[in-house]
Amino acid sequence: MDMARRGALRLLQGVREGRSLGDLAGLLAALAPADQARAGRLAAETLRHRDRADAVIAAHVRRWPAPPVADVLRLACVEMLELGGAAHGVVDAAVDLVRGQGRGGAAAAGMVNAVARKIARHEGWQALPPQRMPGWLREPVVAAWGEDAARAIEAAHQAGAPLDLTLKPGAAAPPGAQPLPTGSLRMRTQGQVSALPGYAEGHWWVQDAAAALPVRLLAPAPGERIADLCAAPGGKTLQLAAAGAEVTAVDLSAARLARLDQNLARCGLSATVVAADALEWRPAAALDAVLLDAPCSATGTIRRHPDLPFLRDGSGVADLVALQARLIDHALSLLRPGGRLVYAVCSLLPAEGEAQIDAALARHPGLAIEPPDLPGTLPGWITPARGLRLRPDHWPDRGGMDGFFMARLVVPGAT
Repeated sequence: MDMARRGALRLLQGVREGRSLGDLAGLLAALAPADQARAGRLAAETLRHRDRADAVIAAHVRRWPAPPVADVLRLACVEMLELGGAAHGVVDAAVDLVRGQGRGGAAAAGMVNAVARKIARHEGWQALPPQRMPGWLREPVVAAWGEDAARAIEAAHQAGAPLDLTLKPGAAAPPGAQPLPTGSLRMRTQGQVSALPGYAEGHWWVQDAAAALPVRLLAPAPGERIADLCAAPGGKTLQLAAAGAEVTAVDLSAARLARLDQNLARCGLSATVVAADALEWRPAAALDAVLLDAPCSATGTIRRHPDLPFLRDGSGVADLVALQARLIDHALSLLRPGGRLVYAVCSLLPAEGEAQIDAALARHPGLAIEPPDLPGTLPGWITPARGLRLRPDHWPDRGGMDGFFMARLVVPGAT
């Protein structure tokens, strides 16, 4: 019995039912670690290429199959045409999988066998266009940056995400790590993260190169009193602590903060960790700086979360924008005169980034935005209003980056 493929099918079914791959990870708990990893990889790649697989399947069926059967064919298609799986083994596995679906699956076994064999001989897979973003996301992306940029972002989503690390100051980089212009490290080969040299010693932590830039934009100094609002899972808290700041990490989720505590301990760093609503938390005294990595649509992370386009329809964006505005206003109220706020979102939507900052500047007379001056960033990434807009299609020759928007705001100084 192929437990990894069966696990992948369970994940695909869960996504069809509206659950994220992260939330579904517990379904694989009974599998061996290697099978868990393979099941997750197969499911993610099938979601990343689902539209392309559907185009291939549609060319070889007279009537579209039931969803569980379609998932078997999608899995087989992606495994053969994208991942290079041997046709004989993949076809046989597909037939076994569909037979395991009860009477309806058994009735479809002959069709799956025939179609999977045709898929194995299909030509032109590489010429198929990348999977399109859903309309609620694609339309504002095209409006902001044009059709060519949208296609380039879709190509970056299809390519997936490499493993990026942030190195603790003074620590040794793991073998094979390549430095990026902005200061992060990129691994060209991926394996079990905890098995990489330096992990147990706390020499580094996993953090996308784009996600590492908000703290660098904040430019924390030793001894500064800084709050990291909405802090979990904690990469930015680790950066702040490594810079010598007195950090308070605030997040609503105690469970996610437990992971932050574990990483602080592993890396030998310290911060005050508080489980609280960021909108209600206040420090005992005014802060030098606040980092607000606000809740958002997470549309900048599709290349590493290919399930996201199948789980969201854009209906919650207006509520997120309203929450972000409240968080910005609250964060500004925590600062001393002359204090600074870095607002960041891992979103491709201008409503959550550029427009959000324009609105904040209009609400707060005297609030200023400081232009980003970060090593490795390019002038074209700086917006007319002096925010920093990062997109998945940036650095195409290096493997891209997550989509982010960030801006550094400074409140009026003492008079």
